[in-house]
Order: sequence, then structure tokens, then C-alpha cells
Amino acid sequence: RLKLNLADLASLRSLPGLQARLDSLRPGEALRFTHKDGLLFGLERRLSESQTLKVSREPSGLKADVLQNPLELRSRTVRGRIEHSLFEAVAAAGANDQTAVELADIFGWDIDFVLDVRPGDAFVVTYDEIWRDGAYLKDGPVEAAAFINQGREFRAVRYTDPEGGSHYYTPDGRSLHRAFLRAPVDFTRVSSHFNSARRHPILNRIRAHQGVDYAAPMGTPVRAAGDGRIRFAGRKSGYGNLVEIEHTRSIVTVYGHLSRFAPGTRVGTHVTQGTVIAYVGMTGLATGPHLHYEYRVDGVFKNPQTVALPTAAPIDARWQADFLTRSAPLLASLNPAGTMLVSR
Repeated sequence: RLKLNLADLASLRSLPGLQARLDSLRPGEALRFTHKDGLLFGLERRLSESQTLKVSREPSGLKADVLQNPLELRSRTVRGRIEHSLFEAVAAAGANDQTAVELADIFGWDIDFVLDVRPGDAFVVTYDEIWRDGAYLKDGPVEAAAFINQGREFRAVRYTDPEGGSHYYTPDGRSLHRAFLRAPVDFTRVSSHFNSARRHPILNRIRAHQGVDYAAPMGTPVRAAGDGRIRFAGRKSGYGNLVEIEHTRSIVTVYGHLSRFAPGTRVGTHVTQGTVIAYVGMTGLATGPHLHYEYRVDGVFKNPQTVALPTAAPIDARWQADFLTRSAPLLASLNPAGTMLVSR
């Protein structure tokens, strides 16, 4: 359409690495050309928020460079109090939905944000706003946070270790991450609790309910609660479609009434925490779509909602001093979180 010189087009294709970057173009994406009388003088494509591909004409011909776009990080701290929901409170404080999602993820092993959050609970969040050329782009990840839930205060700080791994820790360096998710599905309600004397809704007789039923829309993704190996994936009596994951020699998790399995879910496959393994359904003995979830230790059924979950490894001793130094100003930004509790 631009009627560019065919020789220039051939030169573009021959520039090292350029073809792959042009092949990844998506519909609607903008390219900026500088040309005159069919002769190409320049081309620009934004590769990311921090990088731009620039092709320029030099006496020797066309040359391609990847330029770094300097980004400005502006630290911001917001505070809020729950009245109706976490998302409404975060929005009222001036942050976006992603910040609310991150808060729920960070503290999700200690706080059930569906069942435990109450009006009057409070939070403080520190994160970076990302700017370029004086224009706001987006919010970065949460760097530090405090959440007061029913009188208990939880604090977290993000730390990137020298090997590049980023995780959230308590102020003294204990991991907030657990080896297992408390609930492996985004559910709407608990339709049946762990109960040794429940009357079965279909069989109409007393039968121990040795797991938790999480009601969720048909097809909702079900995730592996922790790292492990799939030891069963198929149909099993009243469970319907079932997945069993062996995490250690003693711990097994079970996922029942699934509508279907995710690609790659088969016996022997190793999965990591959060991997989608299947989808919510109502196969087997089920009256509605839900996930039946069990947590077994040495063959003994444990209540998934209350069992003490193993924690991930704390800060490596080699990095403890660096962690304390770098986390101190971030944790200071959360003060005075305690006054939010006192003023309730």
C-alpha cells in the first residue's frame, strides 16, 4: 500500500532477527513508517512498554536496533476499609481490580476472601505506578501490603532474590506461600462441608462426607492444589470423572464430579500448583455443578478448610540480610496500619 521499494523490503527481511519480530504482528497493531518516493527511511514498532524496534537508513543501508524506553516508577500507597466487598473497597481507594486480585492471592492462604472477610476489615497496599514519557501506563505488582481481618493483622512484602525469583514473605522472612491451595477452584459458595454424619442428597442415607463441595458454574477451571504427580485420571463410581494427585508419600488430593479433563491430564504427569487439571461438572452422584475436593494424609481424610497446610521454604539464609534491608522501607510505607484497627 505504501509502494515501498522492493529492494528495501528485501533488505528488511534480511536484517538479523527482524523477520521474527514482524511475523509476530497482530491485527490492529501499528507500524510507523518514514518514507519518500518509495524509499524507506525508517520503521518503528513498539515491542513492549519498555522496548521499541527501530529501523533506520544509514549510508551502508538499513539497520535495525531495539531501543530501551525508559520507564518511571512512582510508588503509591492506598488504604481502605471493607464495607461490602474487597473489589469495591479497593476501587474506592483509587486502585484497580488487579490490585484486589493480587491482595486475595497474597493473603489467600491465611484468609478465605469468600467466607472470612467482614465489614470493617481494612487494608494498606503499596505498589508502583508505571509511567513513560509523562503518561501513565499501568500499575506494577503489589510491593507490600497489610490486611486486617476480624482483628488479626497480616503483612506481606515482595522480594526478588539474586536468582530472579519473586515471592511474598512475612516481615521476618517466612513465606506466605503454602505448599497447597486452600481451595483449588474459584467457587461461589461451599455447598457441603466436611461432615462425618451427612445425609447424602441422592442416596438419602447417612454417609460421611469426607471432603468439601465447592459450588461453581459448569466448566470453571479446577487447579492442582500443589505440586505433584497425577496417579489417577478417569471415572470412578460416585465420584464421576476424578483426578487424584500424589504430592508426597503421605499427602494425596482428590478432585471429583469433573465435567472433563484438561489437555495433558493423564496418569504419571507431573503438575505444579495452580495448573488447570480439569473443569467443574456434575458427573457421578451429584445434584448440581460443583467440585468435590478431598485432602488425605497417610490415607486419613482431613478437612480441607481447616487442615494445617505445609509452608513453602523461607528466605534463603544467604539473602536474609539483603531481604531485611530492602523490605524495611516498603514495610514502613504500610504504617500506621495498626491505627486502622484501633479506630474501628
